[in-house]
Amino acid sequence: MSTYIIRRLLLIIPTFIGITLMVFTITRFVPGGPIERMIAEAQQSSMSKGYNRIKESPLSESQLLELKRFYGFDKPVIVSYCNWFANVAVLDLGQSTRYYEPVWGIIKSKLPVSLFYGIMAIILTYSVCIPLGILKAVKHRTAIDNVTSIIVFIGYAIPNYVLAIILLMVFSSWLDIFPLGGFTGNNFHTLGFLGKTGDIFYHAALPLIAYMAGSFAVMTFMMKNALLDNMASDFIRTAIAKGQSYKGAIFHHALRNSLIPLATHFGNNISLILMGSYLVEKIFNIDGMGLLGLDSVIERDYPVVMGILVISSLLFMLGNILSDICVAIVDPRVKFE
Repeated sequence: MSTYIIRRLLLIIPTFIGITLMVFTITRFVPGGPIERMIAEAQQSSMSKGYNRIKESPLSESQLLELKRFYGFDKPVIVSYCNWFANVAVLDLGQSTRYYEPVWGIIKSKLPVSLFYGIMAIILTYSVCIPLGILKAVKHRTAIDNVTSIIVFIGYAIPNYVLAIILLMVFSSWLDIFPLGGFTGNNFHTLGFLGKTGDIFYHAALPLIAYMAGSFAVMTFMMKNALLDNMASDFIRTAIAKGQSYKGAIFHHALRNSLIPLATHFGNNISLILMGSYLVEKIFNIDGMGLLGLDSVIERDYPVVMGILVISSLLFMLGNILSDICVAIVDPRVKFE
């Protein structure tokens, strides 16, 4: 197994180069980069001062060349990418063209919020979906199964950003039960430890529901369907014929095999811990990685976009390896040679 993991880790390098090179090339050819933004700001400044006639470019040719040299646009794409990759290799993600601060410092300031929402969403999803899936499989085609299926299907059918808007309108605007947004309240720093914890979860209740809506339905039905298939298998009937109780056959034999599909998706969910949802964070005004990524794409802040891509791509590839390890732990038949 160690040989397999080492081989997979080595494959991360060419995969990472392919992903980042493709996105890096796109950022070089997509219009509206930092130089174009500066030109637009200069034009707006000229209009605000009362100039009726605006030149096509308020910056001189020498100024444009200096800006291209500063941002690395004066070199071929492959040369610029090699320079960027060399900096990433020494853990330097560059400087933001919007905030003029180190990219890693900006990302690091958003990590606590994204880690909280991501980890809590995964914990709540698995801690609720697995028992609910087991209950639905055991009570298949009963009232409990039918009612929970309707609720879960509604949550799956509604996009998370639409659900976020509905939750915000109903529970924040109409009923005034939860706050309209933000990660903490205005008096957060004056509270004690328990008060701060309660304030965070009070603000996080609605965003967490919106985060979990889609994955909650998928995980629940994945658990239910896998358990139903195993409950109908021959080895369950054999275990019951040998004297094993029905409940014991489910929990000692069928349940472990039913966890295999969930184990395959566990590692893939790791990247969601940091990336979150752009639209959910925008709606609830959560200053996390999702909102940072959305603003960076809109503002053409390419160093921040590439920095987020570095972290998300590495997490996704490491998550795939973790999924294989989880499958090997759950299913003893899997051997990595």
